[in-house]
Amino acid sequence: MLLACASMAMADTPVTKLFENERRVITAMPDDRLSSFLKRPDLKVEYSKDWLKRQSLGTGGADWRCLAEALYFEARGESVKGQFAVAEVILNRVDSPEYPDAVCAVVHQGTGRKYQCQFTYTCDGYDEVISEPRAFDQVGKIAYLMVQGAPRPLTKGATHYHTRAVSPSWSRRFPRTATIGVPHFYKMTTRVSSN
Repeated sequence: MLLACASMAMADTPVTKLFENERRVITAMPDDRLSSFLKRPDLKVEYSKDWLKRQSLGTGGADWRCLAEALYFEARGESVKGQFAVAEVILNRVDSPEYPDAVCAVVHQGTGRKYQCQFTYTCDGYDEVISEPRAFDQVGKIAYLMVQGAPRPLTKGATHYHTRAVSPSWSRRFPRTATIGVPHFYKMTTRVSSN
C-alpha cells in the first residue's frame, strides 16, 4: 500500500514525465534506427573476406540501404576492414551532435549543393547504378552488422576520412586516428565554447 501511494505521488513529477516522453520516443523509433544506439560488444567481427562470406545476407530499412549504398559507392574497392572503417565514420557522425541523427540524413547531407556534399558520390553528377551485385552483397552484410550495433574499434571515433590522393584543409586541424588501406581517418576536435 505504501509503495502504491509513493508511485501515485511520483506520477506527476518532472522525472516521471521525462521518462514517459522518452518511452514514447523510443517505442516510435524504427528498429534499424533503435539498434544503432545499442552497441553490441557481443557481436564479434572479423575483418576478413572469408569471415564475411560466412555471414548471412541481412537487409533492413532505410538506414541499412543508405549505409550499404554509401559503402558501395565510396569504399567497394577497399578491403573488408576499410569498408567497416568507412561505415564507422558514417555511424560516428550519426552519434555526433554536429551531424544529423539518421544514416540517410548523414549520407545525403549537402547533396544538391555544389561542393557541399559530405560523400562525393551523392553530388558527382553521375547516376548511382549498382552494377556489381557481389560487391553490393558484401557491403550489404557490413551495413547490416553495423546497423545492428557491431563494435567500432577501427577508427577510434573518426568522423572524417579522405584518400591519400587529396589533402582537404580540415585534415590539418583534426587529429588522424587511423590509416586503413588508402584512406586516412580523423576525429573532429571537440568544440569548447568560451564566454
